[in-house]
Amino acid sequence: MTNKPCVLIGVTGGIAAYKICSLVSSLHKQDYEVHVLMTREAQEFITPLTMQSLSGQKVILDMFTTDYTPDVHHISLAQKADAFVIAPATANVIAKVANGIADDMLTTTFLASKCEKLIVPAMNTAMLENPITQDNLKKCEQYGMHILESGSGYLACGTTGKGRMPEPDQIEDALKEVLHTDKYLAGRKVLITAGPTCEAIDPVRYITNHSSGKMGYALARAARNAGAEVILVAGKTALADIRGVHMVPVTSAREMADAVLPRQQEMDIMILAAAVADYTPITTAEEKIHKADGGMNLELTRTTDILKTLGQNKRDGQILVGFSMETENLIPNSRRKLSSKNCDFIVANSLRQAGAGFAGDTNVVTVISEKETSELGLLSKDDTAEEILRIVAAEGL
Repeated sequence: MTNKPCVLIGVTGGIAAYKICSLVSSLHKQDYEVHVLMTREAQEFITPLTMQSLSGQKVILDMFTTDYTPDVHHISLAQKADAFVIAPATANVIAKVANGIADDMLTTTFLASKCEKLIVPAMNTAMLENPITQDNLKKCEQYGMHILESGSGYLACGTTGKGRMPEPDQIEDALKEVLHTDKYLAGRKVLITAGPTCEAIDPVRYITNHSSGKMGYALARAARNAGAEVILVAGKTALADIRGVHMVPVTSAREMADAVLPRQQEMDIMILAAAVADYTPITTAEEKIHKADGGMNLELTRTTDILKTLGQNKRDGQILVGFSMETENLIPNSRRKLSSKNCDFIVANSLRQAGAGFAGDTNVVTVISEKETSELGLLSKDDTAEEILRIVAAEGL
């Protein structure tokens, strides 16, 4: 992403305020321009100096001080902002913003802002479930604000229930969706596969590969952000489920085929980023196989070629995207795959290239179609996903 947005983060007087340090730090490291506004009550939980150090910007506290430069007073910030997040959002501040009350720097700037707005409620369960709070949240939604649903768990008040503030990475994910105002995939249904498959040898052992699922998950987030209805069929990974995406967990290549193939005809775009096993054991032992002297032979059989099957049954107007990881002859091998699998696009990368391959947070890919070959260069997997989808949309839709 270029031209990083300007994000205002309003911090109010909830115990979860300390978690916002991580959010501010993460956004600042990604070169977002981050300005933090704190209520008087928020300063009881965390110091402005902490937020200033993490954001690289003077923290906004007082409406009546003359200590701010002209470009950081509430009107200029309101005009500059691309998004305004209030987290944690207490019942008190939710009531204020729902009813247009502006009695401090945070709420005044919020009322003056025309940017995208994200409210992250965090409070005691009874306060959250109070009909007044619920009505205020509905009113915020009616005014076009986005609400990130609270989580459930142990609360600072000593009770267990709904009202926990989502974790900083979940807030960041919601913020990036809110900031993505170009919904170029709106109305489209997109199926994506991700991660490895595991082919059982016995109840203990299995055959798998090094796929982390990060690329497929990044594609699912990017497609969701672009307005698509997304189904993510994923093998076993260490990654959290993606909010707003229909998750279909699978283990084996057969399970992945069973999850993908029946859904083909209802999809507009199918992107197969999973590393699916080409072979699986002919039989799976019911009990653990114990070691013995000498070697061991394992008889394998081919699995269903999901990509090829989809290519053979592709309907008019449907877009099929495959992935190709190679250790040599990257472009020639990938072009052959484009043709043999009847794909519209192949996303090719080399395991030998620095910054590409399994498990990392970056990738280096070439997007190949019959019309063009686009080398994307070294990018984060999130930015790689965005570029892939834009190429697919521009050429294929």
